[in-house]
Amino acid sequence: MKDYREINSEVIDSWCEEGWIWGQPVSHEIYEKALNGVWGVYLTPTKLVPHEWFGDLKGKKLLGLASGGGQQIPIFSALGARCTVLDYSARQCESERMVAKREGYDVTVVQADMTKRLPFDDESFDLIFHPVSNCYVEEVLPIFRECYRILKKGGIFLGGYDIGINYLFDSKEETLVHSLPYNPLKDKKLYEDSMERNDGIQFSHTVEEQIGGQLKAGFQLTHLYEDTNGEGNLHNHNVPCFIATRAVK
Repeated sequence: MKDYREINSEVIDSWCEEGWIWGQPVSHEIYEKALNGVWGVYLTPTKLVPHEWFGDLKGKKLLGLASGGGQQIPIFSALGARCTVLDYSARQCESERMVAKREGYDVTVVQADMTKRLPFDDESFDLIFHPVSNCYVEEVLPIFRECYRILKKGGIFLGGYDIGINYLFDSKEETLVHSLPYNPLKDKKLYEDSMERNDGIQFSHTVEEQIGGQLKAGFQLTHLYEDTNGEGNLHNHNVPCFIATRAVK
């Protein structure tokens, strides 16, 4: 059986080809606005990350972790950060290179699996930006430990997380059809259904895993907010299915 992480990389490539919203690079106009100080980025579907969570990015070493696609890194580059992006999707990495070439800035693009030891030295970065993506990995604590390792003392870790509610429901978000935890690797029928729908292999993770995991890794939590899906039945009922957190080393 093919490793689930390779499956997810290929599935995300296919989503990008189909016009997936999180795989569409920013326009030249958006990049220019960022150069002039008008900008916004997302960790979760609908809410912009507060600017004060970042501080002054000029000259800072920033890692976009599973943040490929040419959406956030161009903005950070326009604000003066020295950016690296790590993503397992070839298409998302390709988009990063395309935007950098189009706009004329430098970026280091690394196609790699974030569930393994990250290919960076200890205390390499001032800030890590990690939008919703750990729903595609089975174990999240090792990722938090690696982020802690590669951040400088006082460094900032910004993350967006699906807290599991989405995995309870059917596709119309009307009927409870699954129990938690949602793990296709431990349920043959769920695995087969996920593959048939081209969903990739996704996993639910609790708040305890995701905030508790950051605390176990050594981070100090400073801020958080909740967010909805942005559309669908749960969104219409204002059900918060995501959280964004700011933590420091």
